[in-house]
Amino acid sequence: MDEYQTIRVPGLRPSPADRDLAVSPELRKRVELRWLADGDLEITASSHVGVVSLDCASIHIRPKLVGRELAVLRMLDYASGLPALRHLETIRDLPGTGPHLRDLVCLLLTVECEALLRHGLRRDYVRREDSLPALRGRLLHDRQLLRRFGQLDRLECRFDEFDANILDNQLCAAALNLAARTSADETIRARARRAVTEFSGLCPAAVVDHQLAAQALTYHRHNEHYRQAHRWASLLLGHGGLADLYETSGPSGQGFLLDLNSLFEAFVTRLLEEAFHGTGIAVRAQPALKRSVAYRDGRRYTTITPDIQLTQGHGQTAWRRPVDVKYKLYTDRKIKPADLYQSFAYATALSHMGSNETPTAYILYASDRDTTPEEVILHRYDGSTAAQITALGLNVPSLIAALGTPQLMPALTGIRTAVTSGKPAPRITR
Repeated sequence: MDEYQTIRVPGLRPSPADRDLAVSPELRKRVELRWLADGDLEITASSHVGVVSLDCASIHIRPKLVGRELAVLRMLDYASGLPALRHLETIRDLPGTGPHLRDLVCLLLTVECEALLRHGLRRDYVRREDSLPALRGRLLHDRQLLRRFGQLDRLECRFDEFDANILDNQLCAAALNLAARTSADETIRARARRAVTEFSGLCPAAVVDHQLAAQALTYHRHNEHYRQAHRWASLLLGHGGLADLYETSGPSGQGFLLDLNSLFEAFVTRLLEEAFHGTGIAVRAQPALKRSVAYRDGRRYTTITPDIQLTQGHGQTAWRRPVDVKYKLYTDRKIKPADLYQSFAYATALSHMGSNETPTAYILYASDRDTTPEEVILHRYDGSTAAQITALGLNVPSLIAALGTPQLMPALTGIRTAVTSGKPAPRITR
């Protein structure tokens, strides 16, 4: 099924675990499953794409607006700021319609780990403590006295060992082991099994907390080449955010869902960073406006946070513009009032007294074709302009196709011109 689609599937026999998973609040935020009285399963997808595995069925939610699974991966790659996908030909050569999103991540992980094996797995000094028949490293005097007083056949030692069983390799091995067991594609499973077998000779596949690993890992010249493999490993081990659900539920398969709302916001943030590079305009992601909504006595009431803030200059008189990113198809319909009110509030909060400029905000939304910027005006009762919003649809398929090519620069220039209101736009009052 496609994102934002609703379908009914008859003839399924749900297990108790399937019924428990359907009512999970965490899953309902991503996809809604309803077991109807006649035994049918009604599925309502949202902006999340990927796979949800039940005992009785596997639900594959495909991206529609941005393209297919490969386009999602290209957006991920671009938004992360890392080099573009290096294995596009490997994916394009897959037979038929190709694997779903989770299996593509398994494949990219495996390809990266195969490259690590060809290069040679990294080793580093690891601190060990052990009871040995001969002294190695440093003798732990206090432990020797407490555990082996008067004994000399075993010595309590602390030493450094040059070993491949380090976090860099452990994260890869754990993810490869998961891919080898759970990938739906037999070819990818076999390839992952071969890779994990080679890894296990030097680094046994153990359970790794990918979140703690991400916090603990730092990259430098010795392990920079691991960065891509670690990214796919963390994405796979986190099940696209469904890890907690599948730790407590019964399905033997694995769920994997990515939120295109969040991905599109990160994608647009990177586009704006490149578009405004060298212009003196800074692009700030998720800037919190802590003092914008408060009680009269100064106590903070709530915090409002634009998706992106464009800033030039410093202090109270700096030029500031909020940008709200919407993964919604506003090309052929009006922007929802709630989204307009939100952007008007952002524009007003970032304006400053004494300025002759009209409070202005921008809404960048997803589109399947090129669009013309349009302005929406908020009028005061006397007819004067209180605030304005410039809405611009981004041609997502065209932008994704241009990534890594010279055609991206004209597209970035067009976005920069429209967002800074340097290009006249038709004025539409609503």
